[in-house]
Amino acid sequence: MKKQHQAYIFALLAIFCWSTIGSAFKISLRYTDFLHLLFFSSLTAVVVLLVILLIQKKVNLLFRLTLKDLFSSALMGLLNPFLYYLVLLRAYELLQAQEAGTLNYIWPLVLVFLSIPFLHQKISAWSILAVLISFFGIIVISTHGHIFIMKFSHPLGVLLAVGSALFWASYWILNIRDQREVVSKLFLNFCFGFIYIFLTLLFTDKIELLSWQGSIGAIYLGIFEMGITFILWLKALKLSSTTAKVSNLIYLSPFISLILIHFIVGETILFSTFIGLVFIVSGIILQQYLKS
Repeated sequence: MKKQHQAYIFALLAIFCWSTIGSAFKISLRYTDFLHLLFFSSLTAVVVLLVILLIQKKVNLLFRLTLKDLFSSALMGLLNPFLYYLVLLRAYELLQAQEAGTLNYIWPLVLVFLSIPFLHQKISAWSILAVLISFFGIIVISTHGHIFIMKFSHPLGVLLAVGSALFWASYWILNIRDQREVVSKLFLNFCFGFIYIFLTLLFTDKIELLSWQGSIGAIYLGIFEMGITFILWLKALKLSSTTAKVSNLIYLSPFISLILIHFIVGETILFSTFIGLVFIVSGIILQQYLKS
């Protein structure tokens, strides 16, 4: 099989896994609260990433860490998985899955603005237009299409869903600047993130075992959202002749996610959600086109 065909297979597998996450979040939250879901899913991710390190024979990299490496992972672990998923999962508790998941897709546009002070990149008038197009999509989704009334379905939920994109974009900025080996770095980030969520639960609530339904959800999220899917995506990028050939496939994910949310979660997909998503993705694609 040609490398490019293999790249497409790995990319589509990753995209399908990511497309199921909105449904998995919403269903899992029926059986547990967002703090316990994050605790057990991040624990699962730590175990999965350790197994991957063992398989790849890269555990020795963990014994070469400097204080700078530990500080970097402590900071990145604070952003992801701790703050990012803490805020996102709470948004899923407050909003419909179609709203929370779709609003979270604006992170590439947030990345554009953060790149100005942190990566010293300039932003053009066309880039601002791209951001405004996506922002209009956010308004359409958040108001259920009633853009002139500007009555938001759940203001706090919308704020959290959009805010989660800020944490993810910030994490991505730090990740770009950190040149360490990917899997060992991700493992260490999740170790720190797990410590943060453990301490949060310890001081705000007691740690309780999940029901079997909640446990399945947490394990699924730990494996397919936080663990192996990122590895699959990196493999696809490595095998592809150009990153663009697989990167553009990522825009299938939010639309597949809406289909799964409808059939698995049972939500009626609002026309305003679909239209808002089209605006968000259009703004992101325009921004990517301007960079190429």
